[in-house]
Amino acid sequence: MEASKDISRLIEIMEALRQPETGCPWDIVQTFETIKPYTVEEAYEVADAIERNDMDDLCDELGDLLLQVVFHARIAEEMGEFSFGDVVHAVTSKMIRRHPHVFAVSAADTPESVKIQWDVIKAAEKRERAERRLKRGITGDFKAGFLGSIQRTQPALTEALKLQEQAARVGFDWSAPEPILDKIEEEIKELREALASGKPEKVADELGDLIFALVNIGRHVKTDPENALRGTNTKFRRRFNHIETSLTENGETLESATLERMEDLWQAAKAIERQIVD
Repeated sequence: MEASKDISRLIEIMEALRQPETGCPWDIVQTFETIKPYTVEEAYEVADAIERNDMDDLCDELGDLLLQVVFHARIAEEMGEFSFGDVVHAVTSKMIRRHPHVFAVSAADTPESVKIQWDVIKAAEKRERAERRLKRGITGDFKAGFLGSIQRTQPALTEALKLQEQAARVGFDWSAPEPILDKIEEEIKELREALASGKPEKVADELGDLIFALVNIGRHVKTDPENALRGTNTKFRRRFNHIETSLTENGETLESATLERMEDLWQAAKAIERQIVD
């Protein structure tokens, strides 16, 4: 077995890995559920490579993500559900169907008209999907209702943002950022009360409410909360690395350093950043 640029080679490799008698013991026992976390993780690693503008890593991570698609398709094929070819056929059919202005005849010649056309086509697809689900005996529709189009599988911050944007389309929204700040203060008060109650489930509930309100203020000031938090994560990494490096240079360790010592170094890192910005 040798590497190849042909997608069929990757499919052959996955088939070999899943062979009960001669395959890989780890790959053989995997299911949709067990590899689901890896699929999500690979998508995040693709995003990370893009943010770092690392083309070598991006190529590698896209390959890892593609492997996840092939893995899921192989499991489905073994179950008699669908194959990788069916996945490709489904997505190519969808893209052709949703772009009649490119692959057929359509009057949509502006971004706005294309968006309207896209929504009409998606509505028709939704009806067709409901019919297929009904034939398979699936009666419950998790995509029903006005908020049904918002995917539950995306990051929670992104889901919160999408839910708020969707609700705002019918007027369920604040008119300005200031009332949201009042709401945030209200949620902080309720979180304090929950902490005082000593009930973990109440704390989790109020913490979720507070985060949801913070997402809302981000939306109103045109700041994506996922990107904002990712930027803060990067800043935290940078400042903590300064703490670790400074301790090492002075013959100290993270484990032995006091909180006060680490806080001093944290403030020093902030001061250095301010000088760079200024």
